[in-house]
Amino acid sequence: MRYLFNLNTTFGHRVLLRSLIRKCTEVSDNHMTPEIKLHLITPSCSLWHSNIDKCIFVDPYWGFYWAGGQALSRYILDNKKIFKGKNVIDIGSGSGACAIAAACCEDVTVIANDIDPVACEVISMNSRLNNVKIHLNNENLLLSSGLTKVDIILIGDLFYDSEFGEVLFQWLLKCRKNYIKILIGDPGRYVLDNTKKKQLSLVKEYSLSENIILENCGFSSAYVWQM
Repeated sequence: MRYLFNLNTTFGHRVLLRSLIRKCTEVSDNHMTPEIKLHLITPSCSLWHSNIDKCIFVDPYWGFYWAGGQALSRYILDNKKIFKGKNVIDIGSGSGACAIAAACCEDVTVIANDIDPVACEVISMNSRLNNVKIHLNNENLLLSSGLTKVDIILIGDLFYDSEFGEVLFQWLLKCRKNYIKILIGDPGRYVLDNTKKKQLSLVKEYSLSENIILENCGFSSAYVWQM
């Protein structure tokens, strides 16, 4: 049986959802940002070995700490001064790791955006786990004409699909016109091709450990780009 939830789900159903998330994940700091603990689907979890048709969630992408997100979060934690006093939004936040990393910086207002209400619940759980304050946003912001009143946009490993990647990139170009700093974490996916990279500058490259390589389709490095 698959469970469908939305942000208007009753408190009782949200309690059930949180219980299911805890049951299907484990709290882990075995990644590039051990300062942050996350509810993740690991090889010791039954959901890791579950077939798609037997998975109780439609798409538990929020249970994985993708390499691009790990690199971006690592960069944030190592460069906190850049984020001090800023308004930050993490688009397609998933587990909320990048948003949590930003919230660890001084005097920062952080919004975690994800259209999946289950991911929003996971972000809420992970933010409490790390004792940070994050505002949740469930809107499809890519339908807007761009953002204002935001200083920094975080994009962690969202260039996984050609069609969606093109929509996302064009939207980011609109946001850039409002003088917003845009940081992208990516492990070298083909969607972020050389044409798009002409609009980017490389900020940092990270080598991935063996366990991260195995969990992330064999990518051996991850990169942080600025638009």
